Amino acid sequence: MGRALPNFQLSQVAWLHHKVYNWVYNVVGSRGTVNRIEDVVKELGYLALGTRLKRLGERLQAQTQVLLEDDGLELPASHFPVLAALERLGALNVGELTEAVGISQPGVTRLLDKLQAEGLVRSTQLAQDRRVRTVALTKLGRQLVSTSKRTAWPVIEAAVADACAAGPAQPLLEALAALEEALAVAPLSARAERFRSGGGRRASA
Repeated sequence: MGRALPNFQLSQVAWLHHKVYNWVYNVVGSRGTVNRIEDVVKELGYLALGTRLKRLGERLQAQTQVLLEDDGLELPASHFPVLAALERLGALNVGELTEAVGISQPGVTRLLDKLQAEGLVRSTQLAQDRRVRTVALTKLGRQLVSTSKRTAWPVIEAAVADACAAGPAQPLLEALAALEEALAVAPLSARAERFRSGGGRRASA
């Protein structure tokens, strides 16, 4: 198993992902004018929808990472759904947690190993079947989720909702194009600034 990146490197990776994506999105042509290379994945429409959604998810996650670190939360954004599931549903075994977050069992197992190393979850083997382990938040894990719910999570939710509302209601592919364009024009960090002054609460419609 590879070693996890230090927290400061996670911040650099998120920043670099955002910069590289925007550089590719707007490429400088040979005559110094800004040209846009054809987005093949976008033009393939439903044929490449899975790739497009994965690309969009990675972009949202990278921008979410920036917002988490702005609030002093250094844990990777991909870890928070597991913490949220344990906070909402209580102690779960690995199979139940896999179902709750929709991640493969090997993926959940890797995440749990990292969270346990950080002291955020604890694992207990069942007495009647030692092959099954139950996972629960530690006190530190509960404190982290509580802090996140008060600070970063409402701002992230509001910023993503703001990006999704960049255009009128429209068919799926057009909506994806609008969201991609909105994130290129104003990333989540820029949108989040509108909501921080309100104590992190999502603006009402």
